[in-house]
Amino acid sequence: MHKWLVLGLCALLALLQYKLWLGRGGVQELHQVQGRVAAQEAVNAPMRERNDRLAAEVRDLKTGLDAVEERARSDMGMVRADEQFFWVPGAEQ
Repeated sequence: MHKWLVLGLCALLALLQYKLWLGRGGVQELHQVQGRVAAQEAVNAPMRERNDRLAAEVRDLKTGLDAVEERARSDMGMVRADEQFFWVPGAEQ
């Protein structure tokens, strides 16, 4: 009787070890998921930095006129009323 109980417990232990290491939700699948998470984080990092830059630019445009003026000068070539604009052909900005 003792012998069968020990064999049964050993079989149960082997089954549980199999599920832990190779079964669904086991260690092997955990490593695969961690690899996919790391790859996705690497893809997301530049996007997160871009979003942070855009959010800072939006904050600047909402709060200060300096950012609006800079944007108008660079994108639309606007000048103030008390300034003179000189265009030099062939000169780089």
